[in-house]
Amino acid sequence: MVVTSPGLLRRNRDFRRFWTGHTLSVAGTHVTAVALPLLATLTMDAGAAGVAAIATAAYLPNLLLPLLVGHWLEQRRRRRILVATDLARAAVLLVVPAAYLLDALSVPLLVAVAFLVGSASVVFEIGGFAYVPTLVDEEDLGAANRDIQGSSTAAQVAGPGLAGGLAQLAGPALAIVIDALSYLASAIGVAGARRSEPAPPQPEQRLGIFSGIRTIAANPFLRALTAHAMLYNGAAQILTVNLIVYAVNDRGLSAGMYGLALSASGAGAFVGTMLALRLAGRFGFGHAFAMSLTFSTGLPLLLALLPGDGAVLASGFTAVMFAAGIGLGSANVLSVTLRQVVAPGALARTNGGYRVLTFGVLPLGSLIGGLIGSTADSRIGVAVGTAGLAISALPMFARRIRALHTPQDAKPAPTPNPDPVAAAR
Repeated sequence: MVVTSPGLLRRNRDFRRFWTGHTLSVAGTHVTAVALPLLATLTMDAGAAGVAAIATAAYLPNLLLPLLVGHWLEQRRRRRILVATDLARAAVLLVVPAAYLLDALSVPLLVAVAFLVGSASVVFEIGGFAYVPTLVDEEDLGAANRDIQGSSTAAQVAGPGLAGGLAQLAGPALAIVIDALSYLASAIGVAGARRSEPAPPQPEQRLGIFSGIRTIAANPFLRALTAHAMLYNGAAQILTVNLIVYAVNDRGLSAGMYGLALSASGAGAFVGTMLALRLAGRFGFGHAFAMSLTFSTGLPLLLALLPGDGAVLASGFTAVMFAAGIGLGSANVLSVTLRQVVAPGALARTNGGYRVLTFGVLPLGSLIGGLIGSTADSRIGVAVGTAGLAISALPMFARRIRALHTPQDAKPAPTPNPDPVAAAR
């Protein structure tokens, strides 16, 4: 399997600039998610209700906007829009330190800022997904996604700690200023790409906002990927709600050791992103995907069965989370690449549909996890959550997916042209 020639970041200046901007943007998103609630807590003594309102406002656009954004982006060039969303996020965030200096900060203001920044982030993520295939050649998509997923994983792991460190050293208001500057730097990086962006294809008929979901439902590969992601995300929420109670309260794991285990998951995900293309090159794309899912969805089943306590239990948690993270990082690279290859003419629409379906299950998973934990116990909740993760892999073990040698094998067969002689009759 030929996936790419080496050194995409080194040899493709346009992609390198986009990648730099995208990495800064993702880091900024994770810093914002922590910095705004910290600001409310440290400067306004906001309680749990205020912090929850800010967090909900930041998350809500992922439920409300993807279908509309995907439909809107499908017929537009994306680079300028990506730059505009970065500039918009920077401008909105700078309202916060200005209000701080004017003694005009309030929880409603931070809620509004969180919602606007979250909305712009939805536009950036959907637009970026659709823009990458126009920036690199198709044979380099795997390498591009590896690099993007790798830096995104690193930013996701480092973002919360960076936000806390900035708030500690410079104060939460100045941390927001630095966050805004990261979006300005991202805008410069994305704007620096010079490769001509082709005009998006114009559909032959008018398409509604639900056309992305219809495309997913009609394509067996997109259908399997979406079903897997929905089941995985819902089960992951059940697991997350119960795991901290089970590990810390029921099993006596210290908060520090629990945090170390979660960090190991992020470290494993970074390793997995770096291994994904090697696995696909050696075993074939479909088999590499199956191997990755075996790690990411199968190994967590051990969490409810780990023996011991203290350092022994912490070591077991850390090992499982690290190994599962490797599978998750690899699966993410392969998933994004497959989605970009099988629907090249509907990337924004299908990504909008994919996001609304896969994000929409998160509150339901949290609700179910809370009900299980409160009516049964946290260990049952962990067992149910990890069983759900394992079940989520089943759609991806279909023969048509396992048989893929390259992602290009999943492309729909071209419709044959009609016989011109027969048509003339």
